[in-house]
Amino acid sequence: MRSLLLVLVVFVLLSYVPPVRSGPNMYISRIFSTCWLTKGTCRVNCVADEVYYIFCGTYYKCCISKKDMPVLIG
Repeated sequence: MRSLLLVLVVFVLLSYVPPVRSGPNMYISRIFSTCWLTKGTCRVNCVADEVYYIFCGTYYKCCISKKDMPVLIG
């Protein structure tokens, strides 16, 4: 009888837990999808005010804001 009561209590408590979305945490995925000393973001296509300077792997571009672009000397 005690174990049945314990099981019912556990099921009631689990029903109150809010559902979570699957996948990595937003902050963790943001850290691993950055490039260029965390100033850029790896994306398929860059936003209008961004340019790409290097590639992230073979498919993604490292999209960097124009103000964060390095100054070329020479």
